[in-house]
Amino acid sequence: MITLQHVYFLIGAMFLGFAILSLTDRTNPKRFGNAAVWGLVALSLTLGHEIGDFGNGLIVLGLAALATLGLLGKGTPEVNEEKRVAFGERYGDRLFLPMLIVLLTAVVGTLLFLYVPQLAALGLFAPNRETLILLCVGVLIAIGVLYLWLRPPALAPLQEGRRLMDAVGWAAVLPLMLAAFGVVLKDAGVGDLIGEFVGGIIPSGMIFPAVAAFGLGMALFTILTGNAFAAFPIMASAIAVPLLLQGHGGDPAVVGAIGMLAGFCGTLMTPMAANFNLVPASLLELKDRNAVIKAQIGTAVPMLAINILFIWIFAFPWHTN
Repeated sequence: MITLQHVYFLIGAMFLGFAILSLTDRTNPKRFGNAAVWGLVALSLTLGHEIGDFGNGLIVLGLAALATLGLLGKGTPEVNEEKRVAFGERYGDRLFLPMLIVLLTAVVGTLLFLYVPQLAALGLFAPNRETLILLCVGVLIAIGVLYLWLRPPALAPLQEGRRLMDAVGWAAVLPLMLAAFGVVLKDAGVGDLIGEFVGGIIPSGMIFPAVAAFGLGMALFTILTGNAFAAFPIMASAIAVPLLLQGHGGDPAVVGAIGMLAGFCGTLMTPMAANFNLVPASLLELKDRNAVIKAQIGTAVPMLAINILFIWIFAFPWHTN
């Protein structure tokens, strides 16, 4: 049976490749820092289940230290722009085929496992992990198609992946860390404290104030942590489960799905979501590092209000009809 750990092994092998290629890139003056960062990520993914929480905690501290000390840099690979343009003109939109292969493999494969019981009965994949595993399968198939079709150099996928990761820098691992951070805050009892505070100020039997507190809380904690996945376990344990689901019998699918969208509105408004908001500004060489955030606030605020309204309408239809 293929489990989530096999996915971690595959991704860890990719980061190990990035580390080795970074180490050999003499055009990058900070190549040892890059190699250390991607090597630590590879170590956590491949052996994290063996070294335990303390070992993974040390890896996180190491990554934070390397990023804080500015030990990551970018190389200057030689790029023949004329060949790249000619390549794009030759193949045009067909270059998106590998991306479609990845998406179709994940989506179609997941649907087959959901609606064809005979496939699920084979026990090929760990339960409830089919989509993540099939996503990796789709990537491997797409890479195989690329080799047969375009015949790139053997290390081209790793080299291009490393180039992209070097451009993103430390922000590449931020979503993973922040998602874990949300679970840590939940286990520390932050959600319970917030729930007691909100429950004490919201009048009993009032649904909309609880919905508004949940939506605003999702956005606010996303702004603070940079990731809606970090905010969700906190706000779910504080407000969504005790007040909206258990207290008022709301639809959990609506509360969960649209609640995440409310959190994503916070993502649009925070520099903590560096991979979404600061990295594009850096890649586009914008003078204002917060230009992306400023352009998105006008959309994020009304969308947050709409998401809160939608939770109230669709999660509690008997109340709003």
